[in-house]
Amino acid sequence: MNPVNYLYLAALLFTIGASGVLIRRNAIVLFMCVELMLNASNLALVTFSRMHGNLDGQIIAFFTMVVAAAEVVVGLAIIVSIFRTRHSASVDDSNLMKL
Repeated sequence: MNPVNYLYLAALLFTIGASGVLIRRNAIVLFMCVELMLNASNLALVTFSRMHGNLDGQIIAFFTMVVAAAEVVVGLAIIVSIFRTRHSASVDDSNLMKL
């Protein structure tokens, strides 16, 4: 396959994730869309790394996956905590952090 096809796929995945972040109001869907955007950027990094013949993009993609895993753990813990108190996972309804 041509590496440009992978870049088109990464752009499509990033666009789907960005539109999900802008349109949806459910916190879990927002986190999934952010993860989709991170995976699209990882695909682009690995594609450029492969095109240029070095491992820099793959190393950055690996660290991005580590940060994304930590983000999921913390984000889901916050969402579960808010859902237990508010019985809603909507971003519009959550002003729990305000004092």
